[in-house]
Amino acid sequence: MKPRKNIKPLPFPVYLGTVAMLALAGLLDSAYLAISHFRVYTDMGYKSFCAVSKSINCDTVSQSPFSIFLDVPVPIWGMVGYAVFLVLLYAARRGPSNQVRLWPTLFVLAFCFSFYSIVLAMISAFYIHSYCIMCIVTYAVNFMLLFYTWLIHKRFANCSMAAGMINDFKWAVRKQKKAGSIFLCVSIGISISLILWTPHYWEISFDQQEYQLESGLTEDGHPWIGAEDPELVIVEFTDYRCFQCKKLHFYLRNLIASYPDKIRLVHRNFPMDHKYNPLVREPFHVGSGRMALFSLYAAEKNNFWQFSDMLFNVKTRKGRFAIRGIAEAAGFDVWKLAGAAKDPVLRKKLNIDLRDGLNLGLTGTPGYLIDGQMYVGQIPPEIFARVME
Repeated sequence: MKPRKNIKPLPFPVYLGTVAMLALAGLLDSAYLAISHFRVYTDMGYKSFCAVSKSINCDTVSQSPFSIFLDVPVPIWGMVGYAVFLVLLYAARRGPSNQVRLWPTLFVLAFCFSFYSIVLAMISAFYIHSYCIMCIVTYAVNFMLLFYTWLIHKRFANCSMAAGMINDFKWAVRKQKKAGSIFLCVSIGISISLILWTPHYWEISFDQQEYQLESGLTEDGHPWIGAEDPELVIVEFTDYRCFQCKKLHFYLRNLIASYPDKIRLVHRNFPMDHKYNPLVREPFHVGSGRMALFSLYAAEKNNFWQFSDMLFNVKTRKGRFAIRGIAEAAGFDVWKLAGAAKDPVLRKKLNIDLRDGLNLGLTGTPGYLIDGQMYVGQIPPEIFARVME
């Protein structure tokens, strides 16, 4: 058996600096993700640099309900976590001795970060089916923090990790009672403040006064709302399970409420559901086709806009949603609404929308037809300039 080699550790400041840089990188990455999360929901034309495909898309991850925890965006919790880590790291900055303080505590904190990273990675893999590059960076940071806090304790402490935790607790109670109490109270206070007062910007809403606007049907039978004699007519081709469609739809609804005599919005359906749309070859936005048929049924009952807005907020799971709840909220008979999905007249109307969208060159949603020009994904801001002046 070969004799065990004595590994000479690097100077303590090298390890300390490495951990500090990792924690700072995590803090900055979380700050970027928090800003990106905010812009995904509030900036009409925003698209993050890592939204590169269906499976690698930070925006898709931000749009999922799993991006919110206790009514606070997950990246903001990440910023709080890394800030706490850095404060404890500052308290643990002293060089190696027989009493290396707080590194076991930092190890436990890094372990919690790493465990949560595993949970988020599993959610991305099995529920969201998309990955965020910058989130993966935080996972790497967390596991490296876990490794280095373990390594520092192993190299410089003379007790087990469990004994170190007990020593940290005793030291905090005996000698740092006042500072520890202040730190704990501040941390709890910040957490409670975030839960209570973080603006729910991800809950895309609209002005209820919009329902009092003029509305009707075009000569071709398509629902419109806004100006009777408009300066700008926007024809939207949307999918009720498309997040960008939802965001821009409510943006336009609020804009029309501000300029009710200048803008008219006309609704057309273009579900990216493989069962309805010939462009789509594999399951995608399952259920959006049935939602489109339900909206056409609502148009026949003169309750299109309120019902359509509600459909954008319907929660689905693998294309399934509660028809009964939708019908009751709209005041429809649940059996008649369910039957709309098989109504040949409504299916013909939906096929006309799909055909017109395809003839206009539409390959995805949302699409906006303005003055004969089709815009996909967003509307150039200069188009609104002439009605906002």
